[in-house]
Order: sequence, then C-alpha cells, then structure tokens
Amino acid sequence: MAEAAYDPEYLKKRYAEELAKRVNQGPREYSSISGTRYFDDPNLGEVIERDPLAQEMDVLIIGGGLAGLLTAGRLIQRGITDLRIVEKGADYGGTWYWNRYPGAACDVESYVYMPFLEETNYVPSERYAKSAEIFEHAQRIGRHFGLYEKTCFQTKVSDVRWDEASSRWIVKTNRGDVFRARFVMLTYGSASLPRLPSIPGIESFKGHAFHTARWDYAYTGGDASGNLTGLADKKVVVIGTGATAVQVVPAIAPWCQHLYVVQRTPSSIDIRGNAPTDPDWAASLKPGWQRERVYNFEKVTMGLPEPVDMVQDGWTDSANKLFRWPREKAEAGEGDLPALMQQADFAKMEELRARISAVVKDKATAEALKPWYNLHCKRPCFHDSYLGAFNLPNVELVDTRGKSIERLTETGFVVDGKEYPVDCIVFSTGFDMQAWPTKAGEFRVTGVDGRDIEEHWANGYRSVHGIFFHGFPNLAMVGGVRHGGGSFNINIVFDEQATHTADLVKRALDEGLERIEVSQDAEDEWGRLMREKNQTTQDFLLACTPSYINAEGAGGEESLRVGVYGGGTFEYFEHLKRFREEEFGCGLRTGKD
Repeated sequence: MAEAAYDPEYLKKRYAEELAKRVNQGPREYSSISGTRYFDDPNLGEVIERDPLAQEMDVLIIGGGLAGLLTAGRLIQRGITDLRIVEKGADYGGTWYWNRYPGAACDVESYVYMPFLEETNYVPSERYAKSAEIFEHAQRIGRHFGLYEKTCFQTKVSDVRWDEASSRWIVKTNRGDVFRARFVMLTYGSASLPRLPSIPGIESFKGHAFHTARWDYAYTGGDASGNLTGLADKKVVVIGTGATAVQVVPAIAPWCQHLYVVQRTPSSIDIRGNAPTDPDWAASLKPGWQRERVYNFEKVTMGLPEPVDMVQDGWTDSANKLFRWPREKAEAGEGDLPALMQQADFAKMEELRARISAVVKDKATAEALKPWYNLHCKRPCFHDSYLGAFNLPNVELVDTRGKSIERLTETGFVVDGKEYPVDCIVFSTGFDMQAWPTKAGEFRVTGVDGRDIEEHWANGYRSVHGIFFHGFPNLAMVGGVRHGGGSFNINIVFDEQATHTADLVKRALDEGLERIEVSQDAEDEWGRLMREKNQTTQDFLLACTPSYINAEGAGGEESLRVGVYGGGTFEYFEHLKRFREEEFGCGLRTGKD
C-alpha cells in the first residue's frame, strides 16, 4: 500500500471539529412514517379480498423479505413444510419490495448478496443488480420453494400471544385470521420502518412529498430506470445524503428543473465499478461457487488472511488497506497495530477526498462534500456518478454544516434563514434501525405470564445470540442485527440465523419437544459477552459523527442495544454452532409432547 502524504495532527483536529458540529446540535429526532400519509403502499395494486383463516401449523413466519425467504427455504430443505408466511406487502422482497426508487441497487456484489443463486440456477445480469432484478429474484425464490400457496399477502399481524396451556402461539391478523403456531419466526429486518426527520413545520408543506421507500411514480412519471418526465418543470429537494440518496440523486438529477440536495454530514464515496456479468465466467462456475465467494468476501472484508480476493471491489480494497496492510506491518514488528490502522484509515480517506476534488468542478461544493471522519463511522458508499451529478447546472448542494433544516414552510424549506421554494420533497432519511421489530410490524408479542416483549427489552436489549428470548418459548428472530453478527453483506448473517433456527426447529420436532426456551442465566451470559467483546468498538464509535451505526451518537447502553457482536462474524457463527451441537438443552427449558 502506498502511503499518502497527510498531516495526522491536522486530520485529528479536523475530525474532532466535524464531530463537534453534530454533537453540539444535540440528538437528532426522528419519527416513524407509520400512520402518516407517507405510509401507504404505492405498489399495492388491487386489494385481494379473502375469507379469514383459522389454521394450525408447525411454523409461522412473520415477514416475506429476504430473511423470511431464507428462513422458509432452510426449513423446507429440512423437510419442514407445515409453515405459513404472513406479509403486509403484496409480494415478497421486503426491502426490495418497498425500495423501488430510481437508481436503487445493491451496494454489495450481486453474486455475494443475493441468496439461493445456486438453488434457483440463476446468475445476476450485472455485478450490482438493480432493485427490479432483486425483487424478481425474491419472487423466484418464492416459486422455487413453493411458498406462494403458503403465504398470506396484504396481511398485517396484529397480535402474537403465547398460550401456556397448549404451548402454542396464537397469532391474529387484520384480516380476521387466527393462526395457532408451534413456532413463530420474526423476520422483520433492521430496515423495515422508514423514518422522517422531526423538522418543525413538516405538516405545513403544501407541495408534494414522499419517502424514498414509498417512491411516487404517479407523480414523477417513469420507473426505476428513468423517464421521470413528471419532474421536468419541478423544483425538487432530496433531504439526506446517505446510501439511498447517493443512488437517488444522480438518477433523478437529469429530469428535474432544479434539484437541491440537503446535506448535514457527507458520505464517503468510493468507486463502484458496475459491469454486466461475463457470460463465460457465469458458464464456468462450479457447484458450491456462491458459498465459496460469500465466505471469501466476508473473510477479506474482516481482514482475515485469505490467499485470494475473489471479489476485488471497493469493499475488499478498503479492507486490504485498512486491515491486512496494518496487520502485516505489525506482525513484521514495524509498529503498533491500532496506530497503523489509524494511519491506513487516514490515507484511505485522503484518497476519497482527493477523488472529490478531481471530479467536482466547483471548489466550494467539492469542499463541502468531503467527509472528515474515519471510514467506518458511516456506511461507506460506492457510486460512479453521484459526485459528477453536482457538475450539472440544475443541481445545488445545500450544506447545513451539521445542523438540521430550520423548518419547512408551505412552499419550501429554510436553511440559515434562507427559504428555498420547492414543488416536491423527497425524504431520503433512512430507517429506524433502533425500532423493535414489533414496532416495525405494528403488532404486540406477549409471552409467558402476559409479559410484553418490549417490556422485556425496556432496560436494555436481552437475548441469546439476538435470536431467542427468555420468557418467549418457541419464538425466534431471524434478520435482526442486535446482539447478532454484523456484516457489510448482511445476508450472510441472515442465512446463518435461518439455518440455525431451522436446525433447532427440526430437532425439536424430531424429538417431540413441545417447548424450547432460553434461560435467564443464558441471556445474562450473552449480555456479559456482548459488553466484553464490544468495548473496543464502543470506544471507536463514540469518536464518530452520529449515525445509525452508533445510535445517533448515544453510545453506552443504547449503542449496545443496537450493536452487533464485537467478536466478528465467524466467531458469532461458532457460538451458534456450539449451541446447536454441544449445548442444546443447556440453558434451555424443554418439554416433551
């Protein structure tokens, strides 16, 4: 790695100034779009009318996103077919059902990110598949496993309640359904509940407004590929500059009369390098290729020794520079590992800031777009045309320098006392990553002795592996990241959790176990291990500008509530494996039929 020239003392000072900008503004408040005019499903189409169902099954899965599909697929592969999925959307996909905004695509390589590629005999058409292709793949998974006839779409769970007498979960829906399930799987992922910033006057705006997770093509015209002719005479503002906005801005900029982009803190923007899939490469793939590639990507991005970088993209390039290079130097006795890692981070960020200067023509705009923090303080972004969009004559960056928008008016938004009139507001403000899955799904879960699961979490998140909870027998969460493994490619974690729970459910059914429930001691021990493993991570995050990664700068216990296991993905997987193979029954209360 070539060491870039930089002044570390200057960078430390500049990073501290950036942090102070945000911290001095106080915590950023957000509110859910649930129950508001922003919440309606623009993709719904015809409402399907049906009679209420009264059924009993082995497994009920709440959520039809990728985590739900992984869970169902892994269960079916183990011969567990007596299951039902309940999904509030009109089809599968979860994130990829809701997020159909222009430019939407995965930011992790498709061959790594999209699950069940080998099982469905499918290879994505390009390296970073667009939302429509991922949505279609979710449908493909549903067809492959025969899930459509097992799924209630356009259906919202309203209540999940444990019945001690029968050792069954009673699940009710807004369609009048009553399901009795031996096991319930909550598969609402972290990005399930869109949020709005609590800007004064947000309800007073009389123009058009929507969240990126509910893109309104009836207003903009066109589709995710373009042709947004409805914006030709419109002044539009995109509020936010995170991973979604990085994709939205270049996609809509050519179609708007004028586009404002409101930025509090800039994202880091590296090269994506998208390209069509090479048909010769696709034809050469051997059985087991996807798992091999997924695990190779995970090891490289974690900085673990790997002889070959199979993916060779922006994620792995950063990991090699930030993790592998410092480790090799430290092992050679050429310095202290933490100091070397900080040097590598400074150099990488200088590289990204130099790219901004090279691409963005207006010097003031280029300076405002430069991120001043360590790379992983925010989710790194990769895009080949976001920065260039600011060279268009109709695109204007409005940098608030860490502050919130002062207020919305009937006709626009106000920053630094100046009102900017707009016809349309696009809220690219992400998701409530701290929300409990019950809040995202708008239902309650009541366990043993009438205990509400949110009460169980009131004084800090409590779980075993982020999956099981004391007092809530036969209930598992798949697709959550709290207390679980973290990864840039989150589907590797979801798949491992799905495999883990499918194995445990199969064993319980095979052995006639009516009830499995983790103990209080097991929860306490996992909580202790979480704190032990996360201390270094917490110290790093407290020095970061606020974002969802550090609970908007809250730190401490609040960060632990939303934090991932600090020992790394593969160490987390080993905990799951040991639980399955060695500790089944230890820390569990079980009951026979």
